[in-house]
Amino acid sequence: MASRIPYRLCFASEAAEFLAQLPKSRQRRALRLAQTLAANPFVRSDYAVADESGREQEHLLIEDFVFTYWLDHAARELRVTDIEDAS
Repeated sequence: MASRIPYRLCFASEAAEFLAQLPKSRQRRALRLAQTLAANPFVRSDYAVADESGREQEHLLIEDFVFTYWLDHAARELRVTDIEDAS
């Protein structure tokens, strides 16, 4: 059986800035959650909204963060465009 090639995790500047402003323990937790999502990118999201270019942006609540992302299948990347604190 062929091994599954994982999706690489990429953060937009807005998502990276959000992470940088979190306390270290929450940074690590949010990053672990994002890595888990990249390892299983085909999980069903809570909802999707088209952005200004028409691309579907998935929104998924994981623990106390809402991740907004889209999958670039050609590059095998999960692109996190925003993260919100849902706690």
